Amino acid sequence: MKKVVTILLLLNVFFTIQAQDKKAKDLLDEVTAKVKSYENITIEFKYSLNNTKENISQDSKGTVVMKGNQYHLNFMGVTKIYDGKKSYTISPEDEEVTISKMDALDENAITPSKMLTFFSSGYKYSMDILQDIKGRKIQYIKLIPISSKDQRKEILLGIDTQTKHIYNLIEMGKNGTKTTLTVNSFKTNLPLSKNQFTFDESKYKNYYINRID
Repeated sequence: MKKVVTILLLLNVFFTIQAQDKKAKDLLDEVTAKVKSYENITIEFKYSLNNTKENISQDSKGTVVMKGNQYHLNFMGVTKIYDGKKSYTISPEDEEVTISKMDALDENAITPSKMLTFFSSGYKYSMDILQDIKGRKIQYIKLIPISSKDQRKEILLGIDTQTKHIYNLIEMGKNGTKTTLTVNSFKTNLPLSKNQFTFDESKYKNYYINRID
């Protein structure tokens, strides 16, 4: 479950930054405007976690569909659905569904509806390197946490200069852990099922339903 929350955090970072550096701000404003213009977004991504010192290396893939403040996430065998009022976390391995209410006004709630505001403060921002990756010009923006208690040393956000879409996010932890989220596919305004963000309890009759609130 921790990794599902981590992915949501990283996805929030993908679309959320108000920059202090003017050039970074201008570029991120373009990204924000682009994201806001779409009715829905479907992303296929790769998640990598590496720590050489601890000899840890993990790679996973996932997908997320977002529309307004609703989302449908599939990651590491777990499905998480948010219908705008409640969150449903479905774990086939445990045969368990966890249902909980989410307060849209809760500052600590991690939802795609906050993707443009979640990290609006608490970081110093600046333009970083421009890289040519497989024929794409990727401009990186560096984020440095202001709080000394933050366990992240820095974050690099890669933006495709042509499409103004996020290409990847690289997070460096103070403990040497490097987490990378790379967008393999970014599609917009696709026809979605009317039940895309609906949880059907009848499909999980043999599951333990854990209602938190």
